[in-house]
Amino acid sequence: MNVEPVVLVLASGRGERFIASGGTGSKLKALLAGKAVLEHTLDAVRASGLRWHVEDAGHEGMGDSIAAAVRATRDAAGWLVLPGDLPLVKPESLRRVAQALRDDAIVVPFHRGLRGHPVAFGSSFGDALAALTGAEGAASIVLAHVPVTLELDDAGIVTDIDTVEQLAAAQSLLKR
Repeated sequence: MNVEPVVLVLASGRGERFIASGGTGSKLKALLAGKAVLEHTLDAVRASGLRWHVEDAGHEGMGDSIAAAVRATRDAAGWLVLPGDLPLVKPESLRRVAQALRDDAIVVPFHRGLRGHPVAFGSSFGDALAALTGAEGAASIVLAHVPVTLELDDAGIVTDIDTVEQLAAAQSLLKR
């Protein structure tokens, strides 16, 4: 088993809410400050220094994506589940979540009272994560346990891009 967790970047979503809000094409390919949303997310992941895996095989639901990514990285000491549409997440936030993780723990980061990502799972959750299906992701696993909460001073952990309005708001945050 590897001694460090892996960041699972989920990039399989269809982006239906983005298109319904007036967006064209994939929200992960939408431009934010001249670069695709997913590229911003990957820049932060790379800068974190943590191992990472992109799951972009077009799975039915978030649970299916998480399961496939965990199966592809079974040697990990844990997993940080990061949707690809969080382009403002800071590398330091990823490192802090990873540092708070233990084998039998779930870590849920918060920013000013709002639950964010990545949600991290220790290695003891590997079988449960690998068996996930459907649209709800790993919510059932989190709800069945008492997670460690971690307050982070990073609006990027709660700034996802699901609509064109959220893309515009992220653009404004980037300019600050």
